[in-house]
Amino acid sequence: MKLAEALLERKSLKDQISALKERAINDARVQEGDEPAEKPEDLVAEINKLAGRLEKLVIDINRTNARAQLPDGSSIMEAIARRDMLKLRHQVAKDLAEAAVPERGGWRLTRSEVKFQPTIDIARWRREADALAKAYRELDAAIQAANWTIDLIEE
Repeated sequence: MKLAEALLERKSLKDQISALKERAINDARVQEGDEPAEKPEDLVAEINKLAGRLEKLVIDINRTNARAQLPDGSSIMEAIARRDMLKLRHQVAKDLAEAAVPERGGWRLTRSEVKFQPTIDIARWRREADALAKAYRELDAAIQAANWTIDLIEE
């Protein structure tokens, strides 16, 4: 099994568990005299079975991510951490630039109304956000490509 296939299965298992949990919760209480559509205990038993498979899959994925390498020599695990930090830094730069943009189209009510002005170079921070977004996309593409070529390490 390729790493990408395991990642798809992991998502599917999480979605299945979430749906079963919702069904169990919906049937945990019924109006007096009614019967639940499904027995919550049966649904929880199915959740537990899927959770066992999910646990093994997550361990195998994490093991593979720690051992498998990208062409630049970094592990998938390191690349994922780097990608996450690029996303965080991109969001900070983007939000900072947007927070500094002066209000447009606002009507001033009086001459004494407080005016706000940017304290940063908005264009510079937008360029920084764009560069970080590009680096994120490129790293994400490399990770995704590797996921389809790397075999899952199952132990």
